[in-house]
Amino acid sequence: MVSDLWEFEKKARQMGHATIAGIDEAGRGPLAGPVVSAAVILPEEMDLPGVDDSKKLTPAMRNRLYDRLYGVARSIGIGVVDVPEIDRDNILQASLRSMVMAVANLAPRPDYLLIDGIFTIATDLPQMALKKGDSRSISIAAASIVAKVTRDRIMGQIDDLYPEFGFCRHKGYPTQAHRAAIAHYGCSPIHRRSFKGVREHLPLTGSTGKR
Repeated sequence: MVSDLWEFEKKARQMGHATIAGIDEAGRGPLAGPVVSAAVILPEEMDLPGVDDSKKLTPAMRNRLYDRLYGVARSIGIGVVDVPEIDRDNILQASLRSMVMAVANLAPRPDYLLIDGIFTIATDLPQMALKKGDSRSISIAAASIVAKVTRDRIMGQIDDLYPEFGFCRHKGYPTQAHRAAIAHYGCSPIHRRSFKGVREHLPLTGSTGKR
């Protein structure tokens, strides 16, 4: 049985909500770069073939759907939290803050939020945290694609500044090649100094000691 990716949006409308946003983030796991969230308000029950959890899609599919979503969405908001805040507050708090920022950048303002994961965010808007929401809600799936492509493009720009690390390939995730580059070159300014895999390569006075 094929699941209805509009199920949670339909339920929200049955409760009287008219402007429903899906929210997801990209970049909790990498050793470098920002965490990026997207909030997406879709037209009601629009046919969007191919929209799914971004992790299930190829880069080419994500890029094509990203362009499609920007062409049809009622609104898209982006929130970016950079490395200093990640190191200061921890990645979970930074991720949640980026979601709040993404919602704040929507126009019109939503009246209901569907959020990927198990945590709600600091807003007075009605909301639902939905575990594995990026494969259960069309709005969250759309947000996952926008967040992933946005972050990948940021990491491509960062690669121009620090080409020795290969950010355009691994996007900051802890691949074997990335770990080897850190061991060889040390850490760049956009590495997360609070993360295992980075902090071991810092001078003793340079680690935040907090994650």
